[in-house]
Amino acid sequence: MEIKISDQNCPLKKTLEIIGGKWTMLIIYQINERVIRYGELKRALVGISEKMLISQLKFLAEKGIVNKNAFPEIPPRVEYSLTPTGKKLLPVINQIIQFGLDHEL
Repeated sequence: MEIKISDQNCPLKKTLEIIGGKWTMLIIYQINERVIRYGELKRALVGISEKMLISQLKFLAEKGIVNKNAFPEIPPRVEYSLTPTGKKLLPVINQIIQFGLDHEL
């Protein structure tokens, strides 16, 4: 097997920079194919701080994984959905879930 160099151009390294965070894949999985409001997403992610969730959602939006739709209402209403690029990650996340189920780690 050929050893690959993991430099700044390594596609695995670039992907892990986006999805390798503690909460990233959980956020993507919770949003999934639906449109979800911030409060519902926060309740679904037990243990995440508000600061971390806001930070991760901003990061995912900047990377083109998540769409953020803020409505000019009082109180503010913000909805999140996956972009087409974000939806491409769902089969990867499902495979990781299946691996966990198969191996009960």
